[in-house]
Amino acid sequence: MRILFVHPNYRSGGAEIAGTWPPAWVAYLSGPLKRAGFDDITFIDAMTEGLSDEELAERMAALQPDIVGTTAITPSIYAAERVLEVAAFTVPKAVRVLGGIHATFMYAQVLAEAPHIDVIVRGEGEEIAVELFTAIKEGRWPQDARAIKGLAYREGETVIATEAADTIKDMASIKPDWDVLDWSQYTYIPLGTRVAIPNLARGCPFTCSFCSQWKFWRDYRVRDPKDVVDEIEELHEKHGVGFFILADEEPTINRKTFIKFCQELIDRGLPDKVKWGINTRVTDIYRDKELLSFYRRAGLVHVSLGTEAAAQMKLDRFNKETKVEENKEAIRLLRAADIFVEAQFIVGLDNETPETLEETFQMAWDWQPDLANWAMYTPWPYTPLFETLKDQVEVHDFSKYNFVTPIMKPAAMERGELLDGVMKNYRRFYMRKALFHYPWRGTGFRRRYLLGCLYAFLRAGFKRSFYDLGKAGYWGPQTAKKVEFHFDESRLAAADAATDWVTNADKAAQAQERREAVRAQMKARGKERGETRRRDRIDVD
Repeated sequence: MRILFVHPNYRSGGAEIAGTWPPAWVAYLSGPLKRAGFDDITFIDAMTEGLSDEELAERMAALQPDIVGTTAITPSIYAAERVLEVAAFTVPKAVRVLGGIHATFMYAQVLAEAPHIDVIVRGEGEEIAVELFTAIKEGRWPQDARAIKGLAYREGETVIATEAADTIKDMASIKPDWDVLDWSQYTYIPLGTRVAIPNLARGCPFTCSFCSQWKFWRDYRVRDPKDVVDEIEELHEKHGVGFFILADEEPTINRKTFIKFCQELIDRGLPDKVKWGINTRVTDIYRDKELLSFYRRAGLVHVSLGTEAAAQMKLDRFNKETKVEENKEAIRLLRAADIFVEAQFIVGLDNETPETLEETFQMAWDWQPDLANWAMYTPWPYTPLFETLKDQVEVHDFSKYNFVTPIMKPAAMERGELLDGVMKNYRRFYMRKALFHYPWRGTGFRRRYLLGCLYAFLRAGFKRSFYDLGKAGYWGPQTAKKVEFHFDESRLAAADAATDWVTNADKAAQAQERREAVRAQMKARGKERGETRRRDRIDVD
């Protein structure tokens, strides 16, 4: 049986400015599938290759697959739907499968708007895909569909969602097949080397209101650091990878495991060959301030800090457990350890003003991170914060939910003015860095890395791909009121997200509610008994 995986051709003008990123999902799916006997797997990266629908159709027709699978985050959902529509016309006998976070929660809406999708895999795909593809291979699809956990599909006009599959408990079973990728296509521009995105852990114990990762993975699980370093060693020796970013939301959460991971890299001599980066929280930097030089010896060179917003009010709104004043010190600690630090700001909520945007710039310059990034608040339709703000959401075109397009319109600003304010922050920050910092601060690797980052920004700016500025028609402050984001106004409001998805955080919250209810009930009963005893004493007297 022939399987074709396709990464949809979607670009936002955001993260891809730093390079061409390997779609790790296909490696993590292909590994268990090949071990289950599915050895005829082909992957087409339509995004990196820039394939048109016609070119993709030609490749599909030549391959004649039995299954066509793709995945989607929210902004790429329409591109993923289009991949399977092309498959429906080109290889109509193939079973068409969609996975990923958006379809997991919004399966009802996706199946309604894309009738060419046969089945959706919900949640972690490895074990579900093996069971589903085995049923297809053995001719048991679709009659056995209800017996397979973790699916959504149609029976006539009815959308069926089977019981959620268990999360993967045996983390040692996660063994990706990195050979499925064409590694000549993937380069990290700042260092001019091949790049990978391996996975140390899945999930997150924190429940930030704007984030969806803790909801998707449901519980937090950690892999054996030796298994992950085995992957990294193979990626370097076999595929020439010289830089990797851990895909984890916060790999430093489990301090003991992260230390073991770093030590394993050091023991194998990998830091001289491979550098790497992570996302993490300010609180973890404080916790590990004595270990930062050790992390640097392990090859960690880039940390992206979720400072999120300049105003403490915004941090509280996002359920971040950090204080504004802690951000500056965390950045200082990282730079003292010779680790490049990138500060992430979220902008574009309803209370954004020109003054708050200016505040984020002043804080960024005061804190002096090596890099700064201003991301537009994007209201994922399956997050807690969306439930609070959904009445204010006017844009329902998911292709624009990409961190670079202003989805929310601040009360005091037009969207074009918001974009212009963000671009003003970028221009000032990186112009000052380019003139007074990058060429003159440090030598060797530090200077080369920062100039490489600057080159990536300038390259994207010259091509008008940064923040999708070319498509939006933004050319500077004089065009702020003429920007056109090309929202597809035919798109309907997001349907309610699935409610059958229970995370460990949900279970903990429910248990806490039950405990509080029992305590309140016991307190009420105690008060009632006390009042009864007082009345009895009065009656006796």
